[in-house]
Amino acid sequence: MARETDDLVAQIDQVRENLAATIDELIDRTSPKTIMRRNVEAVKARFVDENGSPRPETIVPIVAAVAGTIAAAVVVRRLMR
Repeated sequence: MARETDDLVAQIDQVRENLAATIDELIDRTSPKTIMRRNVEAVKARFVDENGSPRPETIVPIVAAVAGTIAAAVVVRRLMR
C-alpha cells in the first residue's frame, strides 16, 4: 500500500513538472517580445544570408519596384499639371 502511494506521488510530481514545462513553453511562444523577435528574424532572413551578406536576388526587385512606383508617381504628377 505504501509503495502504491509513493508511486502515485511520484507520477503526480512528474505530471506537475511536465505541465509546468508546457505552460512555460506556451508563455514563451505567445510572448509579444518572442513573436516580434521571430518576425524580425524572418524578415532579416529574406534580405541577409547566413554569413551576413545581403541577398541581391531579394533586394534588387524590391528596390526596382520602389523606384518604379516613385517614377510613375512623378510622371503622373507632371502629366496632371
